Amino acid sequence: MALSLQHAPLGENDDDYDVLADGKVVGRIFVSQAAPQDRQWMWTIAYGHHEGRAPTRGYEHAHEAAMAAFAKSWRQES
Repeated sequence: MALSLQHAPLGENDDDYDVLADGKVVGRIFVSQAAPQDRQWMWTIAYGHHEGRAPTRGYEHAHEAAMAAFAKSWRQES
């Protein structure tokens, strides 16, 4: 199941994306103001898609790293 991103800005945060799998939203990747300063990109798997996946959220230093971490959790890679 291929993952893709769709730009989905909320409010003033232009760095906000939905993560889609087969056209369905299964998570988000965005810049979080509450995140650690060196890891502002947050990724999270949407509720309803958590089962058997861990971790279901995290913080990364870059957009690409957040997508890689999301994909690793989504695909159950160890």
